[in-house]
Amino acid sequence: MSPAGRWFITALLMAPLGSGSAQRLARLPSDVILRVGDALRINVWRHPELSGEFVVAPDSTLVHPVYQVVKVAGVPLSVVVERLRGLLATYEEGVPFDLEPLFPVTVAGEVRLPNLYRLPQGTTVAQAIARAGGPTELGRLDKVHVMGRDSSIVINLARGYSKYAALPIASGDQVLVARRSGFNFIRDVLYPVTSLTAAVAAIIAYSR
Repeated sequence: MSPAGRWFITALLMAPLGSGSAQRLARLPSDVILRVGDALRINVWRHPELSGEFVVAPDSTLVHPVYQVVKVAGVPLSVVVERLRGLLATYEEGVPFDLEPLFPVTVAGEVRLPNLYRLPQGTTVAQAIARAGGPTELGRLDKVHVMGRDSSIVINLARGYSKYAALPIASGDQVLVARRSGFNFIRDVLYPVTSLTAAVAAIIAYSR
């Protein structure tokens, strides 16, 4: 991994979680309103057949033989909890369960594992990039595009990390890490050679 990538992962692990920007204040879990394409992680005590991650279908229900009778999209999560509690009571009265909303987020560009991910509420943009394996050697952490349903911003995670570290993802976001252009001797030659030399030296020292 490049020095920038290693720095990014280290900073991510050290960064505290907090509120995001004024435009993306995280909602309380009970206020979350699911959309079609979102998902719910449901854990029902002693019922593995009723537990798992289930996508919200176009008819606003969950893709599951049991849960397909419950409308979950367009209402607060607190309402979803009550609806599911009533349904689960037909299997076992008062059975404990918990829910976790998952949001679809595309992480692409210069990352190692570009893909569509379903991530828990509160996941930050930096954590989403880390989930995708972090930036490649050509990834530009100073130019990360975050394209949402209603807005698009470009953030600098290289120099403005403290400002954007807690910026949360939202359902349907697309996170795109830009690509470096041009050749840089220090970045493209010296850093890789130095890293390789250090790795070889460590192996030799360990084998003695």
